[in-house]
Amino acid sequence: MEKDLIEYVAKSLVDDPNAVSVNETEGERGPVLELRVAQGDIGKVIGKYGRIAKALRTVLSASANRSGKHYSLEILD
Repeated sequence: MEKDLIEYVAKSLVDDPNAVSVNETEGERGPVLELRVAQGDIGKVIGKYGRIAKALRTVLSASANRSGKHYSLEILD
């Protein structure tokens, strides 16, 4: 569910929604969602001073807390 949520929000932010992909991997401290977007859209997902990235992480954290999990979000080039 968290993967779908991040993918939906990211697709609504970028110019090329077909290039958005979210993969779930296992990290050292638990599950990690890796968000990939087109090279030209990376700034739209990170935002000025990282505000949009922080907001995405906050939404992910709120959603994951409902299911008792802790996810990390990585935005990849």
